[in-house]
Amino acid sequence: MINRLNDINDLTSAQIERLIALAEDILADRAKYQDILNHRTLATLFFEPSTRTRLSFEAAMLELGGNVIGFADPNSSSATKGESVADTIRTVACYSDIIVMRHPKEGAPLAAALRSPIPIINAGDGGHHHPTQTLADLFTIRREKGRFDGLCIGLCGDLKFGRTVHSLIHAMSRYDNVRFILISPEELRAPDYILEGALGGPNAAYRETDSLESVMPELDVLYMTRVQRERFFNEADYVRLKDSYILTRRMLERAKDSLSILHPLPRVNEIAVEVDDDPRACYFKQTYYGKIIRKALLAAMLGVCE
Repeated sequence: MINRLNDINDLTSAQIERLIALAEDILADRAKYQDILNHRTLATLFFEPSTRTRLSFEAAMLELGGNVIGFADPNSSSATKGESVADTIRTVACYSDIIVMRHPKEGAPLAAALRSPIPIINAGDGGHHHPTQTLADLFTIRREKGRFDGLCIGLCGDLKFGRTVHSLIHAMSRYDNVRFILISPEELRAPDYILEGALGGPNAAYRETDSLESVMPELDVLYMTRVQRERFFNEADYVRLKDSYILTRRMLERAKDSLSILHPLPRVNEIAVEVDDDPRACYFKQTYYGKIIRKALLAAMLGVCE
């Protein structure tokens, strides 16, 4: 049983495969799973804004027959009174069976997990990790491409602060013959610890570029990201970089017909609305698959399904 999920490296490749297989079965037979978490309670503790992650976890728990408590605004919690994260976790554990936590400070969910008597899931911590988004990404890639090996993946936009990018690189670098093309302005290039760590192994090859159009014909998967205003200390830098890449229908004329376009959302300007109708656009399917894989994760972490 999975006791905690702080980053994607907490899961072995075999565990990821089992979660994907379970998610496929949930997709195929929703009724079979509709009451498996009856009388179980999920606590969602979101110290930072979220739409898709929080609501997909809540929907997943409710559709599995469970209950949901929690908060979406830290100002409505005792954090405003100075309560520590550790004390919040130990208190909420008295009322719930599993906790999902998002926090703006890197490492906060891991610190919470070390004090939690019940399973805890990191729903995003600053610029570090977002493992359940990575599970959604992996599930989408598997359903769209049928495999993980031998793919060329373009990661475009904010590669410096993008926790979804960092987690996906860690996950996909496990597989054979995966090529990464890292597309960003110099100021937002992937950090050295990603380049030297996850991309420094024998399975992954990568190159960096600032041109999306020039690499478009090579890509099997294009993972777009927004430039994250909340990670910048300088508003002028954000304004200068925010529209570095805008994916348009014209740019896709040079792409493979089999290309899969992913985005963790929310988007701002980086994918034109006209792209939404292109059959290669997978980002709203990706959002739906996120709910399904989170169902599988909740069931597995609560020991109901393996």
